[in-house]
Amino acid sequence: MKVLLYSQKQGMLKKSGIGRAFYHQKRALESAGVQYTTDPNDNYDLVHVNIAQVGKIKKFRKKHPVIVHGHSTVQDFRRSFAYWRFIAPFFYKHLQNIYGHADLIITPTRYSKFLIESMHVVKAPVRAISNGIDLEQYLYKQDNVDAFRKYFNLDKLDRVVIGVGLLFERKGLHDFIEVAKSMPDVKFIWFGHLSRIMTTHFIKKAIKNKPKNVYMAGYVDGSVIKGAFSGANCVFFPSYEETEGIVVLEALASKTPIVIRDIPVYYDWLQHKTHVLKGHNNFEFQQLIEQTMSENQFKMIENGYKIVEARSIDKIGIELKKVYEEVIRLKK
Repeated sequence: MKVLLYSQKQGMLKKSGIGRAFYHQKRALESAGVQYTTDPNDNYDLVHVNIAQVGKIKKFRKKHPVIVHGHSTVQDFRRSFAYWRFIAPFFYKHLQNIYGHADLIITPTRYSKFLIESMHVVKAPVRAISNGIDLEQYLYKQDNVDAFRKYFNLDKLDRVVIGVGLLFERKGLHDFIEVAKSMPDVKFIWFGHLSRIMTTHFIKKAIKNKPKNVYMAGYVDGSVIKGAFSGANCVFFPSYEETEGIVVLEALASKTPIVIRDIPVYYDWLQHKTHVLKGHNNFEFQQLIEQTMSENQFKMIENGYKIVEARSIDKIGIELKKVYEEVIRLKK
């Protein structure tokens, strides 16, 4: 069995969660011994689509079974890009088209599975498989932590909170900034980039009025971002909507306390105070962040690590292989 892992505009994916999921798929298939190619002109037995237009999916489907990866829902498109309200109806139609022409759909959580199955055009089976996490990449390495602290010129006594994500309102960047205002003695660093033309006026204004203890790092890769996950006192991810939240997996794998918004996607796999700390508003977020810095979170961190162990790349590879075999049987 050989799989085509397909995505349009692969070069643009690097800075996004979909890009990291695409990389994880490659690693997962390698670990499971499944051959794959990213070249549509190669020979293959089935197609695993991440991003494509419906015409491309129809073309693939004439000869091969097609799995569409359900990275997106209408819910997580809201409050993202500039002019999202005008684009949303067209985006919803796009999702209907691509999901409606799949032989099978993979999506990261049971929550996103429910949302996709709720679209009346979806007739294909939907399977919930995590995007997975490469645990080895997030092991504590002092060199990475040193690179992070040097990059931001951090003192040994500095308390640091990090956030990661595109500059979306949906990601809660404005709340990240507001919480930072109430904690002037803590340094808040947000990693992520979005072109100015795509950024909403609301987020531009929030960034313009940010306090001095907030640092907008832009897109940072390699040892610095790995060191940030391991070296921060807390990861703060106040996103309003996710299909899974790779940032959450990365924080858990780094064994760093994480404060998240209490939203439906986490209900059935992340419990408050058992694996993570969940808040509902900025006052609660401030209290929870202070808690990560003043109380020992060892037990919660270890419980959280068990969550990502169950979503490790090798386990995801086995699950993907089973689904590939399933869709080939269904197509026959």
